[in-house]
Amino acid sequence: MYYHLILTDECNLCCTYCRGKLFTTEPTEPPRVVIDNDLPIDLAVDLDDLYAFLRKDPEAAVTFYGGEPLLRLDLIRKIAADAPVGAFLLHTNGMLLDRVEPALAARFETILVSVDGPPAITDANRGEGVFARVTENLQNLVRGGYPGEVIARMTVTEETDIDAAVRYLSDNEHFSFSSIHWQMDADFWDDYHQRRFAAWAETSYNPGIRSLIRRWVAAMRDEGRVLRWYPFLDTMQDLLLDRPSLLRCGCGHGNYSIMTDGSIAPCPIMVGMREYYLGHITTTSPGDLRKVSVGNPCMECSIRDFCGGRCLYANITKPWPDEGREAVCATVRNLHAALTKALPEVRQLIRAGRIALADFDHPKFNSCEIIP
Repeated sequence: MYYHLILTDECNLCCTYCRGKLFTTEPTEPPRVVIDNDLPIDLAVDLDDLYAFLRKDPEAAVTFYGGEPLLRLDLIRKIAADAPVGAFLLHTNGMLLDRVEPALAARFETILVSVDGPPAITDANRGEGVFARVTENLQNLVRGGYPGEVIARMTVTEETDIDAAVRYLSDNEHFSFSSIHWQMDADFWDDYHQRRFAAWAETSYNPGIRSLIRRWVAAMRDEGRVLRWYPFLDTMQDLLLDRPSLLRCGCGHGNYSIMTDGSIAPCPIMVGMREYYLGHITTTSPGDLRKVSVGNPCMECSIRDFCGGRCLYANITKPWPDEGREAVCATVRNLHAALTKALPEVRQLIRAGRIALADFDHPKFNSCEIIP
């Protein structure tokens, strides 16, 4: 299984859709869950206990997570050297990647870097000069011989032209990402009535997804390659195999999270939500971690086996009203319809040998939510 290991709650950025929301969003209802605010800021467990827990899982992989995990580079160096796991991944904003020596970088099977599209939108969301700093760090990372996968991990808002943003990240003069994932800033904060999400989704995002899928299939047809755009890659593979999916990020069944005090949660976002914790590294074995269901209404949905439930955290906390959640679900139905429409041509391209089913292979649960 994969384990998000939260190294610190500290971050060196204050992005508009993340910590910046604390200054712009006022909750209109009391919180639906009780949060434990006494968690340590930084990882505060005996590393021998952590290693003993991981050793019981012969297929353990660790994703360094935060906050910004590279603020605790000391811990990353030590754990990457000593932990008994088969793979390490890094989820970072990319600002401190220049501090990572090539030998350590080579230990990461995957590096997910938060970047939201072209410089203007990335900097508007994340801070002036962020795009230039991050892409320079990535250029140097690759020049230094980094052998793994770099994934652009976008956050998408109403300011995003999804078609243009993905195409830009895929091919630009600064750093072209061969792997891209995106997640909508939706149904996370109690901010629906401050937003224009539904109108944007209908008039911009959904048409943009249809356009991107046409471009994605065109690359298979014209260039013989399957672009690693994760919201399409994972879902199309399962459509080709007629394979149903649980929650596609893996949270609560193939991907668990270790809090800074050693408690185990089904999702890295569920920090401090103790009533949903599943155990502790000192008292629970990986094989004993129970599976967590997203519950209704997702379990009764006609495309449940395609979507998997989108987001466990949103299903529990329900920060948006029904109309907002319906607008989000409509984006998933749009994705499903567009991929289903493309499915016959993709199958034909495989039969013709233009592409291969193996071209869709990818690591499962590598910190991509898959369903945006």
